[in-house]
Amino acid sequence: MAFRVFHSTNPSPSDFDVNIRTNTGFLPPSPLPTLRGPYEIWETALENAQGLLKLGDTLFGAPAEELMAGEAWRQRIRSMPILPTDVLMEDPMRLRRAHQVLTFLVHFYVHSIPSDSTTESIVVPRTLVAPLMTVSAALEMAPVLTFADTVLWNWTLVDPKLPVTFENMRFGRILFSGADAERNFYHGSARTELIGVEALHIIHEYHNLPNVTDLSSVCKINRLLERLAATIQDISSSIQAMREEVDPLMFYWEARPWWNGSGSGPDAPVWIYEGVGDTSKLDLSGPSAGQSSAMHAIDLFLDIDHKLQQRRYPAPSQQNKKADHGFMERMRRYMPGGHRKYLEWIARSPRPLRSVVQDTPVIREHYNSAIAALKKLRDLHIRVACLYVVSMSHTRPPPTCPLAAVLRRMEREAERQGPATGTGGNELSVLLKAGRDATTRAVLKTN
Repeated sequence: MAFRVFHSTNPSPSDFDVNIRTNTGFLPPSPLPTLRGPYEIWETALENAQGLLKLGDTLFGAPAEELMAGEAWRQRIRSMPILPTDVLMEDPMRLRRAHQVLTFLVHFYVHSIPSDSTTESIVVPRTLVAPLMTVSAALEMAPVLTFADTVLWNWTLVDPKLPVTFENMRFGRILFSGADAERNFYHGSARTELIGVEALHIIHEYHNLPNVTDLSSVCKINRLLERLAATIQDISSSIQAMREEVDPLMFYWEARPWWNGSGSGPDAPVWIYEGVGDTSKLDLSGPSAGQSSAMHAIDLFLDIDHKLQQRRYPAPSQQNKKADHGFMERMRRYMPGGHRKYLEWIARSPRPLRSVVQDTPVIREHYNSAIAALKKLRDLHIRVACLYVVSMSHTRPPPTCPLAAVLRRMEREAERQGPATGTGGNELSVLLKAGRDATTRAVLKTN
């Protein structure tokens, strides 16, 4: 994709760590560096965890040596020194890598504990918590694994000598399960983010129009909306392609459980961060596709009212009213601070697109076409979620899981009450349908 040259008095996306000139968008322009010096102890612990640790739910009836190996790893984590983070503050890329490594270690630690030995709470050791809290505060993001850690930052270059392109990026630098389903999920998620870079170009070009009233600008806005509709369709195609790339059974049983955060289900233990006064005040839900900054940017640009604050037609259904209306806003707290501030800038635009469209009927058809494309994307997302989560919640674990563990996991699943939830514990179908219906209500009358 060719670079575009802009001349503007508006803030640049780069001011918010949004990289449209390198066409990586919310992904960094280069891979995160491996931590060196005293922080190598974190990197070594993470390297050792991969391939060694297994989900606690799969360890019922496991050989004693396997259980001992996992506990020995966790003991080493508890015995590590608490490292200062002041040196990391000098380099934003190393700061992100520290957040990524520490949060992966937290999830490895929690989810590798045998399920039959867990209680209502799990204490995450101070050796991880202390540096993680400081690093998270500096990055202005949640002190838990996020979409940024698993997708945006989780890649290396196939050939470091070649430019950063999607074809030269290998995703899944860190894997919990080692399964192709996990790697391909990260790969497909990142692909949608990179497709979404075109939407960031569109938003930038719109905000740098000299005005929005003359004929030339109106024609330009229509062309931008045509491009946006096409971009959303491309994102839909990417999501559709993931159905061929990611095995639903392996995704649900082998990869997805690692992403669960604190109290992510009725029977899930609450995490206690050692040394933190009140862990319940922390955002600890874990990664979610709802943390995709690209999708938030599109929603805010088109003014999708997820919080049901505007009077729009048709009125929200009773099911819509039951949904978590603060979900999208809460998900932004899991994003890096710069990305969240960029989204806030779009939301506070002095020339909100929807208002311009309302005042300029000739633009409405193109605006509605973009809304229609986004509605179709959310219809697709509902079907995909049904396949990968709702349907899989009624299946058995894959054959790779020992028989005793299979039976135990099925018992625990049967004990779970209520409908399928997302990794953050939200009722999935209600949440997704509410998002789809909020999108539908953004359509404007054309006469």
